[in-house]
Amino acid sequence: MKQYVIIVAGGKGLRMGTTIPKQFLELKGKAIILHTLEKFKEALPLAELLLVLPQAEIYRWQEIAAGTDFENIQLANGGSTRFESVQAGLHLIASNGIVGVHDAVRPFVSIETIQRVFNGAKELNAVIPVIELKDSIRNIQLYNSKAVDRTNFRIVQTPQCFTVTVLKEAYQQPFNEIFTDDASVVEANGTRISLVEGNHANIKITTAEDLKIGEVFLS
Repeated sequence: MKQYVIIVAGGKGLRMGTTIPKQFLELKGKAIILHTLEKFKEALPLAELLLVLPQAEIYRWQEIAAGTDFENIQLANGGSTRFESVQAGLHLIASNGIVGVHDAVRPFVSIETIQRVFNGAKELNAVIPVIELKDSIRNIQLYNSKAVDRTNFRIVQTPQCFTVTVLKEAYQQPFNEIFTDDASVVEANGTRISLVEGNHANIKITTAEDLKIGEVFLS
């Protein structure tokens, strides 16, 4: 079955406090986005990799990708929201198969996690990786807060994988503020989401502290 990976790289680096978008910042001398792409190339050698970027950052990407295995990767122009960016990536897919959507700034997803979600989507149509919470959590109410059982909750990661048909149909819906990830879009369209184990190192690099953690992971 044909495999596709849409890498969404629309970050602007505002929380990182830099003028360079976070996906292009370096970890151990290499742009974060290259670390991410290399992980998928290793996990899914036959998959078609698709990259969604802001129009203004395509030139920067071309400079970074020159001479790498990814200099000829298919590109799509990102939109003003993640929803629009995924839609743009889906327009590059012409045939059926399994498609995974992944954040460019999650370079530490494990090979096992990638393969687990892709294999699961072949049978279950919609699969996402999750991990258990380590800390206690509370439900914030108007004038109070209440402890809740953390065993009933999971932290959601990417890649989130679906059959191409399921994801394309879901993204024909109008945008809604509740759409925080691909699973929420697909679920709103009536498809059940199945969960598989993710990996704790699969953090999303959004702050300077995350960048330092990433450097430790690569040490």
